[in-house]
This record gives sequence, C-alpha cells and structure tokens, in this order.
Amino acid sequence: SGPGDLSLLTIDAKIALSECPVWIGYKMYLDLLDPLLRDDQIRIDSEITQEKKRCEKAISLAQEGIKVALISSGDSSIYGMAGLLLELIQNLEKTVRPPFIIHPGISCIQLAASLAGAPLMNDFCAVSLSDKLTPWEIIQKRIEGALLGDFVVAIFNPQSKERDWQLKKTINMFLEKRKKYTPVLIAREVGRKDQNISFYTLENFPIGKVDMLTLVIIGNSKTKLVDNKFISPRGYL
Repeated sequence: SGPGDLSLLTIDAKIALSECPVWIGYKMYLDLLDPLLRDDQIRIDSEITQEKKRCEKAISLAQEGIKVALISSGDSSIYGMAGLLLELIQNLEKTVRPPFIIHPGISCIQLAASLAGAPLMNDFCAVSLSDKLTPWEIIQKRIEGALLGDFVVAIFNPQSKERDWQLKKTINMFLEKRKKYTPVLIAREVGRKDQNISFYTLENFPIGKVDMLTLVIIGNSKTKLVDNKFISPRGYL
C-alpha cells in the first residue's frame, strides 16, 4: 500500500485492490486505504502481532475462490507479508495451493531518500533492529558487515518501549568505525499526515526522538549534507 498517502499507491496495486472483495491487514494500514473501500467490499482488521493468522485467513478464503487482498504497508516483499505468505503456501500440497500475485509498492526507504536528497545513490543496505524474529547476535554481525563494507545503512524498527538498548548499541558501533560528523537522517511517518524529516550526525544523534514509526539512514564515509540535502556521491564528478 506504499508509505501511506494514496498518491503514492501504485496503479498496479490500486487495480488489485479494486478487484478484491475482501481486504485483510493491520488496522492502521487499512485505515489509510479506507477512502478506496467500496460498499461491496469488506475489510478484516488484524492486530500487529497476528501476521500468521492474517496469512492463514487469506489463504483459506482464496481456497474458496474468493479474491483477497493481503495488505502490507510499503512494499510487501520488504519486511512485509509476502515472505510469510510464500512459506505458508509452500507448506500446502500443490493441489490445494491458491494462485497469488505479489504487487510491488513504494517503500518508506524510497520516499525518505527522495525527501532527503539522494542518500542511496551508492551501495546501501537495510537492517532491522527488531530481535523478536532475528537473534541480536545475527543482527550485530550484519551491522558489522555493513560497517566493514562502508555501506549507507537504513535502519528499520529502530526502537520501541520494549527494545530500548539496541539503537544505542548500534550508534556506538558506528561511532567506533565512522567519523562523528557522519550525516544521519531521521524520517518519521513519511507519506502520512505527521511526516517529519530531520538531519543530525552520529555525534548528536537524538536517540530519544526515535520510535517504531521512524526510519534512520546513516551515511557512509563519503556521504555529505549540502543545503539540507543528503548526498552519497556515486563517483560521476
């Protein structure tokens, strides 16, 4: 469904939504799409921790011949529902697997980069700091690899009330390997009514301002901030 604003919903995704009588998704994402919901369509709301139930319900309805839209925000293949859905479908006998199409969307990382300038012009990677599904030891190794490769790094799921130390640990890891004035972007609720982007450095990074609605992009050794535009040079000049 893209970052939130309906203008950022792809034509392909909009057509798919129009063709499905049933929409299933996290309540907040369905609320953002609600202006497109017709009277002959229904929505099935789900809580944020019920991803598996969401997929199972969608599969069950699809097996009955109903077209179902299983909705993720951003792009469904980037920290979205597509992977879990594929795993569950592949566990079924081939004779009862419903057909499906994965529709690409605009991720918040793309919108945040566009609003900020061009921070992803050179090699970059994305890391989620949530250790609910991935052990912290693995996350830390991935961060270490990104630092070794001098990647621009986008950080998803940076901090929540229950996870209040991983982001500080991550910033300290960057400070050990990168200059303290390395530019950092904080992008919160991009594509939504409370959208806000702000620029900092590793040295003055405001950890307290970051939550689960925030995306953080940390520059590499060449990234610079010029006239409030984030630039990671590709090497053309």
